[in-house]
Amino acid sequence: MRIKEQYKVREMAGEHVVIMQGRLGSDLTRIISLNDSALYLWQSVEGEEFDLNRVAELLAEHYGIDDQIAERDAARWIDKLAECGLLE
Repeated sequence: MRIKEQYKVREMAGEHVVIMQGRLGSDLTRIISLNDSALYLWQSVEGEEFDLNRVAELLAEHYGIDDQIAERDAARWIDKLAECGLLE
């Protein structure tokens, strides 16, 4: 899977938010805000193919957490991206 290319992260009012590039992205009725962990993962996999194992590995390495916890958190992050329609 990968993050759809038309979505980009921008900083707005001190928050990191996901926006769609171009005219279709001008509708701000639904804003997706990223916390520090979500932003780290986004920046780490943006523009490349990734899977659950890759995301869990990133979390475990960056935060020094147990592999099982990293996998659970990675699955939650991927599920949220999918729920918001950000993955291809």
